[in-house]
Amino acid sequence: MKDHVILGGSSPTVREGVSCAPALHALPNGRATAPIASSAVLLFSLLCASIVSAQESQCTLKLADLPIAPELMGFRLGMTTDQVKARVPQALFAKADDFGVAKTSINPDFDPRIDKSTFPGVRTVSLDFLDGRLTSLWLGFDGSFKWKTVPDFVKGISQSLRLPDAWISWRTRGQQLRCADFQMTAIIVAEGPGFRIVDEAAEQTVTARRQAKEEQEAGEGEEQTQADAVVADKKSKVYYPHGCGPDKEIKETDRVVFGTKEEAEQAGYKAAKNCPH
Repeated sequence: MKDHVILGGSSPTVREGVSCAPALHALPNGRATAPIASSAVLLFSLLCASIVSAQESQCTLKLADLPIAPELMGFRLGMTTDQVKARVPQALFAKADDFGVAKTSINPDFDPRIDKSTFPGVRTVSLDFLDGRLTSLWLGFDGSFKWKTVPDFVKGISQSLRLPDAWISWRTRGQQLRCADFQMTAIIVAEGPGFRIVDEAAEQTVTARRQAKEEQEAGEGEEQTQADAVVADKKSKVYYPHGCGPDKEIKETDRVVFGTKEEAEQAGYKAAKNCPH
């Protein structure tokens, strides 16, 4: 892919894959008019500036790129349950469900077993695990936390985690940041801010497992339906359960299918003598 020059500002900017070379309008005699050319350059400069700004505001960070931040209270996505237990010995872990998901929560604000000084300004902590590793972290802060509003929280956590300025509005008063393999959300809950960070790859894994289970159950149901179905002969008023057929093929005009043998019997059909009952 060729590099293209973006016009605008004091000097051209080279961006790979971004074509910002303006075309000059020409008169019938082949000469470009200066006003049109200048307008074209200005227009393309503004357009390219907006494209570059959008590119630079995207978050391409991965979970592995995030530094340790005190605002995460000693947690980080990817921790094992043993590591979380070492951080909070009072944490209890439920058995994982059929998809490998387990959840737990702690409440430093009113649990007397937890030293509040190790969770300054934190009311609740919710933890989600997939296959024994932390994939979602929620921190609910009270009114004493240092960042009181969503804008203040976003500014502060962005500095602490070295995040780009790519947050967008979320729901009514929240903001959200989507990066390469994780997303963050900041909102106000009760009297303080709330913050969630989620491993997107883990979320996709859970979704895939749920879909696979649904497809498996649907297939099993279809197999059971076929197993229950019976073929009958309109002419002889005899039905043949799944796995048992007539000596001679039933004519298409005389062939009828019932969902179960009970349906066939209710319709006045009897089981073939050569089939097990």
